[in-house]
Formats: sequence, C-alpha cells, structure tokens
Amino acid sequence: MRGIAAHRMRTSAVESLPKTMRISSRRGTIVFFIILGIGLVALAVALNVGWIILNWREGVLLVFGIIFFALLIAGMVVNTIFLVREVRRSEQHDSFINAVTHELKTPVASIRLHLETLQRRELPEARKQEFYSLMLKDADRLTETVEQVLRAGRAGVKRAGREKTDVNFSQLVCECMEATRTRFHLQPESLRYEEAANNGTGVHVRGSQEDLRTAVSNILDNAVKYSGDHVDVQVRLEASDGKRVVLKVRDQGIGIHPDDLKRIFRRFYRITTRSLAQVKGTGLGLFIVKSIAKKHGGAVYAFSEGEGRGTTLVIELPKLPSPSAGARE
Repeated sequence: MRGIAAHRMRTSAVESLPKTMRISSRRGTIVFFIILGIGLVALAVALNVGWIILNWREGVLLVFGIIFFALLIAGMVVNTIFLVREVRRSEQHDSFINAVTHELKTPVASIRLHLETLQRRELPEARKQEFYSLMLKDADRLTETVEQVLRAGRAGVKRAGREKTDVNFSQLVCECMEATRTRFHLQPESLRYEEAANNGTGVHVRGSQEDLRTAVSNILDNAVKYSGDHVDVQVRLEASDGKRVVLKVRDQGIGIHPDDLKRIFRRFYRITTRSLAQVKGTGLGLFIVKSIAKKHGGAVYAFSEGEGRGTTLVIELPKLPSPSAGARE
C-alpha cells in the first residue's frame, strides 16, 4: 500500500510541473498582447495628432483622417480583445486536458498496481477483498469522468435531449442527497434537507429525470467538495409562487470571489487558487447544470459573500401543478 501511495505522489508531482509552466506561459502571452495593443493605440494617437497639426486647414483631409483613425483604433482594440480571449480560452482548454488526463490516469495506474500485486503475491482473503473494493472505486471514478465529458458534449447540442415526463422533484432531490452521503461517507447532519410549502404530494416538474438527477448531483457534489474539512450543506426546496420550483444548496465552505460568480458556469472554467489546488474536477460540472436548467426552461445562478464565507447555488425550474390541484380543477 505504501508503494501505491508513493507512486501516486510522484505521478501528481510530475504532472503538476508542465501544467504550471503552461499557465505561466499563457499569462505571459496575455500580458504581451495587452502591452502590444496599448503601444499600437498610443502610436496611432500620435500619428493622428501629427496629421491634424499638419492638415488642420484642409477640412476634407482632416475629416477623412479622423474617420480612418477611429476605424484603426476600433480595429486594434477588437483585435487585442479577441487575442486575449483566445489565449484565455486556450489556457482553459489546457487546464481541462490536464484535469481529465489526471482523472483518467490516476485510477488506471491504481488498478494496474493492485492487479500486479494480486498477480505476484499470495495475499490473505481479507486483503484481496480490500483490493477488489479499491479497484471498484477507481473504476467508478473512471466511469464518472468519462460520463461527465459525454454529458458536456450532449449539453453543447441545443436540440439534444431526452423525453420529458412528470418528475417528482422532491423525491429526486432526496435520492440525490442520499447518494451523495454514501459517496462521500457523510453523516446525515452534514447534508440537511428542508422543503417549504409541501402539500404532501411533493413538488413536480416536467423534464428528463436522468438529466435533472445529473444537475442536482453535480450541485451537491460541488457543495461537498468545496466545503473543506467541515461539511455543512443545507438543501432547501421552495415552490411558493406556484409557478417556479427553487432549489437552494448552501455550503459553509471556501466561498467565491465576486468576479468569478458568473464565470463558474462556463465550460472548462475552474477557479485557480492555492486553496483549490487539491480539489479534483474537470471544470464541466456547473456548465452541465446550466445547460440542463436552460433546456428545461429554467436558470441557475450563484451567490457568495466572498472568499471564506460559503456559497449558495440556486436552480429555478417551471413547476407542474400538483396531482391534487389538477383533480380539483
């Protein structure tokens, strides 16, 4: 077991070096393009001022000079913005590839080491069962990573979607919470549930049960992973106005800087801070949540009072009338 742990540590250390070098290179490229754009704009301003001084008596030349100058400035600004965005997007793609490579390579290496140990040594039955359990967990992790990438691909297709049916959203949320407790080995009090305005029949929405399960599970996993050592997550389901279902998931974790609140729902986007270096992920989870909510006529957004002050993720979906209400009508 010590050999397996040492192998994982060496693999993680080696993989982190090229990632750090690439990110530093991308940031240097962004700075270069910004300085280049500012320099070109300053040069254009200087040339235009000189043109005006030399031709201030020539009205037609002056007007055309100002027009061409404005077009030149606009073109350089747009070009600089485009280059910076492309560099940042490329940096996010590199980060995604690094994350996915790590998420695929680590469980494969672990399974291989366990299999080699079983092949070369005679082990007690208890130790064999322990190895089998670890390999199954690694296989589940590998499967989840592959499915996450496939879901992101489906989420990018606007017309892609499954058949929509009447879904008991209250029951679905409770099932997702129970699965999250099992997956992260949590006590019941670490993940609490509260439902407002429950009429005894549950809150119903119309949609794909599998997609909605994916969205809720991703939000719960996100809340647990970013809670740190002390997991305290509150889940609240509301349907007060009769038209919308609101699911709020609040954690007491590391929080989010205001500048990142809208960016976290972008494809491949991950917050890069030291406190998040050990949090595993591909940068696709919240993007998938947003895509699923949008396909169901809903929305998703985040609140946070700042770093270290927790985060609240909210999903809004159109509500279906309860069966009892339909019977009364």
